Amino acid sequence: MPDLAWFAWVLLGIASIVVGLSKTAVPGAGTIAVAIFAAVLPARRSTGTILLLLIVADLFAVTMYRRSANWRALVRLAPAVVAGVLLGVWFLAFAQDEWVKRVIGIILLGVIAVTLLRRRLQGLVTDAEPHRLAAATYGTLGGFTTMVANAAGPVMSMYFLAARFPVKEFLGTVAWFFALVNVSKVPFSLGLGLITVPGLLIDAVLVPLVVAGALAGRWLAGRLPQHLFERLVIGFTIVGAVYLLVA
Repeated sequence: MPDLAWFAWVLLGIASIVVGLSKTAVPGAGTIAVAIFAAVLPARRSTGTILLLLIVADLFAVTMYRRSANWRALVRLAPAVVAGVLLGVWFLAFAQDEWVKRVIGIILLGVIAVTLLRRRLQGLVTDAEPHRLAAATYGTLGGFTTMVANAAGPVMSMYFLAARFPVKEFLGTVAWFFALVNVSKVPFSLGLGLITVPGLLIDAVLVPLVVAGALAGRWLAGRLPQHLFERLVIGFTIVGAVYLLVA
């Protein structure tokens, strides 16, 4: 078992609960968990360690919202996401951690600014079908950021938020999106040495907290008003983006 101080375990425990909550109630909050893991563990190892916890939470989210996904939106995103993931694999092979965090932070803040501007000038898209250019742009950014730092939650939240999905359809679509993408990242993460034995041991301790967070999120999601849900998604996205820039 890795030799971590007690407060490090406390932080990882809190982050694990947030992972569960982010998958079943408040997408975007997961960026905070990513930031905590990166602060406690070596940067590259933290990416592989939290990936497996995210997959556990994805399984719960898919089970809870399996009938609520918008598959047409997911199919439209697929080509761009694959391209983004491959770009992220290439980027990870050469880029330093510090530069990676700055680039992702800038991307996230840019996405937030564009989304809020669209809402002010034109209102949200009401047909749940954002333009193909938006799908290509957000899909590529989402694939890239999820491969590089497991930080695609805010990017994809902004895309699905722009489509104005109801809460459960939003959560179902996001759940299937990340379940499929995160599983596909495992071979690349193994090849890059991001998944390690110490990381697996840490995951074994933290999995129950992820499950608890996911179940709590399911209870919370059914009680969140749409306007509060949207504000929470945007708020957590901003917090995560700013952290990546200043950390």
